[in-house]
Amino acid sequence: MQASAIIAADGKARITGVETLIPWWSYTKTALSIALLRLSEDGKIDLDETVDGKPYTPAQLLRHEAGLPDYGLLAAYHADVRAGRPPWTIDALMKAIDADRLRYEPGQGWAYSNIGYWQVARLIEQITGRPLAEALADLVFAPAGLPTARLAATPGDLADVCMGDASGYHPGWVYHGLVVGTATDAARLLLRLLQGRLMQERTLARMLAPKALPQFRTERYPDPAYGMGLMLQATDPLAHPIGHSGSGPGSDIAVYGWQGTACAVWAAASSGIDTAVQAFGMLEDRG
Repeated sequence: MQASAIIAADGKARITGVETLIPWWSYTKTALSIALLRLSEDGKIDLDETVDGKPYTPAQLLRHEAGLPDYGLLAAYHADVRAGRPPWTIDALMKAIDADRLRYEPGQGWAYSNIGYWQVARLIEQITGRPLAEALADLVFAPAGLPTARLAATPGDLADVCMGDASGYHPGWVYHGLVVGTATDAARLLLRLLQGRLMQERTLARMLAPKALPQFRTERYPDPAYGMGLMLQATDPLAHPIGHSGSGPGSDIAVYGWQGTACAVWAAASSGIDTAVQAFGMLEDRG
């Protein structure tokens, strides 16, 4: 089972596979980053001032430089997800990962952290005074013109979502929030972001500023880096695909843009499809 969409600069889309709602998994981080950056443009938060009571800044949260741990490394977390148990309370989660103990001094290291983006989601709610679903709708989905994108909070919210090989999943296990929408809207969001239609040029430039991650270099990814909610290349980022990959129980997604085109590829885990490789290939063929 697979869904893919590629959208050119003129807005024309080519869709293959199922055109239904799918989980965006960690591509949600891109939406969260857009929301917080738009709030910073409105003067409602300073990205470089420390979060109240914390030693790290919002910018460090967005770039995974805050020193926070990641619950994705907990075996017990994955065991309970597989068993279909309800999500842990946030207090239980924080205790399980010893969240108050930073793994490094903020700004002095890098480690992917879903807890960091949980903090981003809470900041968005605190600043707007609204639930995250409403804030994302106003700050991201409506400005980008995404009719299908929404936040899923309960199992019932996934009733009309294609979950690949998973069943009975509770989206509360994604503590920073799980956005769902079509592959077309996933690609459309990234395209409009990279076209400069969602934020000011200087804000977008900061979002795209790469943190080089040579420790993760592979033959397939020779120059990896991370921006603010975006995976990219460290050298001349605009000359290479930019976007975000994600995975969860039953499926994977990759959403990348390059040379005025954006594409999203989602596939059931059992398909054996490497969604990032396929997305890059689609962009190269189009380019």
